[in-house]
Amino acid sequence: MPPDGRSASRVRTFPLIAPSVGVLLVWMIVPLAMTLWFSFRRYNLLNPMLTGFAGLNNYRFLIRDPALPAILITTVVIVLAILLITISAGVVLAVVFNSGFPGQGIARVLMISPFFVMPTVSALIWKNLLMHPVNGLFAGVMRGLGFTAIDWFGSWPLSSIIIIVSWEWLPFAFLILLTALQSLDEEQLEAARLDGAGSLAVFFFIQVPHMARAISVLVMMETIFLLGIFAEIYVTTAGGPGIATTNLPFLIYQRALLAFNVGSASAAGVIAIILANVMAALLIRTIARRLDV
Repeated sequence: MPPDGRSASRVRTFPLIAPSVGVLLVWMIVPLAMTLWFSFRRYNLLNPMLTGFAGLNNYRFLIRDPALPAILITTVVIVLAILLITISAGVVLAVVFNSGFPGQGIARVLMISPFFVMPTVSALIWKNLLMHPVNGLFAGVMRGLGFTAIDWFGSWPLSSIIIIVSWEWLPFAFLILLTALQSLDEEQLEAARLDGAGSLAVFFFIQVPHMARAISVLVMMETIFLLGIFAEIYVTTAGGPGIATTNLPFLIYQRALLAFNVGSASAAGVIAIILANVMAALLIRTIARRLDV
């Protein structure tokens, strides 16, 4: 063992992992540092020469915006609603597919295919082919049944965004949860059934607790990505009507590329980073406490 007390294997492996760790740190720290720097600066893309130190003015301007509370609530509602839908449906579908049924292979391919559709393409499909109030599939079905077609993006804009993104992320949740469920020992299930446990008891007391760790990981990963939803909103509603579907990423886009105010957009970016960490920590702690991870 080396005189400093470190193991020989650690001494040998550190030079191998140092380059990748260094690249990862640079990849993360440089954009974060630039965001923090510009959040304290006056910087307008129309006139980059008029720059200077702004202190906390960008944050004050953002916090005093009367639309910010509604935008924060919209951001949180989108994330929580999609998490609830994808995880609940993912758990049920994982149990169904784990049980096996005729045509399971084809159904599994169809099930995971939405995850490989780009968000922009997915939003266009839902907007023009499915939810269009005149030519959409849903409108045709409702008119065929004698009902009035729904203008989804006019009457239910936030719900429409949640449906679209849930459709995109359900395959990911399904795959993670199915993989976790397939690692469950069949002897444990057989023992529970021999003791008289029914299907519901097996589901709630064996299968769901077994997927607890996978659910925690899924919540963390989805929360990080769902807080950055942009393409679906940009293609379908452009943040409207009004600010009904404006979330933090879309607000950053509006401030940076429509208002050309990089300082205010960077301040919103810092708030988005804080919100992502707080939400991920709270959700994971809540699930860990309830499911005994």
